[in-house]
Amino acid sequence: MRTRILLALGLLGAASACSTPDATYPSLAPRPQEAIDPRVPIPNVVRVDPADPNLSAHLAALIDQAQSGDQAFQAAAANAERLASSAGPQPSESWVAAQQALSAAQEARGPTVQALGDIDGIAAAALQKQGGIPAGNLAAIQTAADKVAAIDDAEASRIDAIEKRLGL
Repeated sequence: MRTRILLALGLLGAASACSTPDATYPSLAPRPQEAIDPRVPIPNVVRVDPADPNLSAHLAALIDQAQSGDQAFQAAAANAERLASSAGPQPSESWVAAQQALSAAQEARGPTVQALGDIDGIAAAALQKQGGIPAGNLAAIQTAADKVAAIDDAEASRIDAIEKRLGL
């Protein structure tokens, strides 16, 4: 009899394990958020304020410095090209004069190179001090850097041409 009771209790326990309580479960139907196409680009509009007036004035002064330095460079480079075109072989007196004129032209690049370095320094200082550069200031810095870099690149290629002419 004891085994019958244990067997009945075991069957009753097994049968109760198969039953489920009345509970509400979340639906497996798609939610409204899942209907949005994930490939649709999210607009990323960056608000660009005008550049700081003090920064703009400083950048304009650096551009002017590079342009006035370029005028001095052009005169020195023209003299170096003239002397290089009439220079003799490397140890000659005319070659030495052309080499000295080339050195003067390279020195005349100083204001342009200085302006380019100062523009980079402005950006680096803003990054270090503020941890970022506002969009308007960044655009002004990039524009100034592009203008001065174009002057610097033209001067560098002219120096390279004179050096080639002198066999350097």
